[in-house]
Amino acid sequence: MNYTPLTEYRHAWFYHHKDMPVSAEDLELIKPMTPARAYQLWTQMISKQSDDITELAKDDWVSHGQTWVEEGAWQSAWDSESLDLPGSFNLYFPWDNQTVVYFCYGAEHIVETRWDVFRRCWKNFLFIDDSPILLGKKRKEVAQFFQDGSFRLGQRP
Repeated sequence: MNYTPLTEYRHAWFYHHKDMPVSAEDLELIKPMTPARAYQLWTQMISKQSDDITELAKDDWVSHGQTWVEEGAWQSAWDSESLDLPGSFNLYFPWDNQTVVYFCYGAEHIVETRWDVFRRCWKNFLFIDDSPILLGKKRKEVAQFFQDGSFRLGQRP
């Protein structure tokens, strides 16, 4: 089994928050990975050397300065009434709605969904904002979010 049922997910409250409700249709498409599956994806797409997103090795692509091409702020958009992603996200990610995305909190904590669901529910995903990474399946564009309310956009190898 690759996914943990949302009802058993320790952070399910992200998607049931009274101020940021997620539709039943979207809840079905938010799929937390089992720790084993998350670790497998992590080692394939982020790092074979480090399990901690805040302590990646200097030769991991996330640590390379040339990976990142743009920076912005997400906190004011998160605090607003608008559901729109912050800054230039929609221009930077030319993904169709069905693109599978991974929101990576750490080596054993990754949530899979689709791009359209992430765009509608991005605020829910950011209840943990300690450097998570957004990746698309078979896509090069990436984003990383930080606790200070900033983000960066880039291209992974």
